[in-house]
Amino acid sequence: MNKGLLLMAAATFAFAAPALAQTIAITGGTLAIGDGSELVPNGTVVIANGKVVAAGPNVAVPAGAKMIDARGKWVTPGLVSGYSRVGLVEVPGVSETNDSGAQGLPFSAAIDVAPAINPLANPVAISRTAGVTRAVVVPQASGGIFAGQGAVIDLGADMSPITKARAFQYVEMGEEGAKQAGGSRPALYLRFRTMLREAQAYAKVPASYDGRSTDALLTRVDAEALAPVVNGAMPLLVHVESARDILAVLALRQEFPALRLILAGAAEGWMVASQIAAAKVPVIAGGLDDLPSAFEKLAATQSNVGRMVKAGVSVSMGLMERDEGLQLRLATQQAGNMVALNKIPGAAGLSWGQALRTITSAPAEAMGLGDRIGSLRPGRAADVVLWDGDPLEMESAPVSVWIDGVEQPIDNRQTKLRDRYATPAEGGLPKAYSW
Repeated sequence: MNKGLLLMAAATFAFAAPALAQTIAITGGTLAIGDGSELVPNGTVVIANGKVVAAGPNVAVPAGAKMIDARGKWVTPGLVSGYSRVGLVEVPGVSETNDSGAQGLPFSAAIDVAPAINPLANPVAISRTAGVTRAVVVPQASGGIFAGQGAVIDLGADMSPITKARAFQYVEMGEEGAKQAGGSRPALYLRFRTMLREAQAYAKVPASYDGRSTDALLTRVDAEALAPVVNGAMPLLVHVESARDILAVLALRQEFPALRLILAGAAEGWMVASQIAAAKVPVIAGGLDDLPSAFEKLAATQSNVGRMVKAGVSVSMGLMERDEGLQLRLATQQAGNMVALNKIPGAAGLSWGQALRTITSAPAEAMGLGDRIGSLRPGRAADVVLWDGDPLEMESAPVSVWIDGVEQPIDNRQTKLRDRYATPAEGGLPKAYSW
């Protein structure tokens, strides 16, 4: 590679160095804690050493803190995308930039997405500019019903994105799972139960399991990866949409009582919301999924989230099969739509605080990280966003973003191109590859 191309590559991928974490007091703004509670007018957030110290009304400001005037603005926790493939996908149709799934491998459950997360991918910076500071990253099932172990990441401008590696195991249990299992749901559930039994056998006596028998469905590394799932040490994120499939998944606990289930999708969850709530299983739903786009979604409705929350289900929102690698910025639209539904006769929406919770603390709690991220409660990571208006209104945008108390750049390739060509003058444009 010649020197010019090397310099161009360095300029393309270099991060602006964020400011070091410090004690900061953000005062006077409309404050949302992110836990479903009501808004706090004229609130204050104090962050120090990368953590939230205090947030609320009448909060004392430490001496020497950097003061940020938030009057006329809104302050929220950083948004958490409950379902995404950000960092795994940059251009979905270009295989070299798509690490979401693989085919033709002898293993599946053992796949770990964490090493493949690319913090330099353009969608990471674009999402951060929109106020998204953490994301659940889900692998794609391509060679079997199990896709592998997903991660929770931060979207900071640095090369250390992993908040929690191997945060959950992902499995397809609806139409796609049936397809992967040979074409029918009976075959799918038999295959799933057999695999979990093999994982139990491995967990009991690891040395005696080699996965080489012609009857074995799991390789040794896959059995090892599923052992924490059957023991309840690792959550199992199950993609399932129809009401009947949801009930079938919940019934699996009769045979495997230790399973820590999380439902992803659940387009027909409202039909069996009382059963989901009784099972105390959290749901990650697609808030914009309101059409019968598949047989397993015939009863899809945008009131799905509101009805499940009303029934007592803990619901998060993410991008289910809707540009999940690219458009995490749609989180605020998803939540805002839930608030707007309250104005439609017969529809079921959410309060403003409930809606924000679905894209902040609820996904954090579903992943077992509610004590670390997702809200502005004391001791949580100082992921904070300062907005120029109501963040659930589409015309609002972040003014400042902090991750772990470090202020982040809020520009990206799109904003740079916008600014570069916003006011072109004849003869005044730079050369295409100069910076």
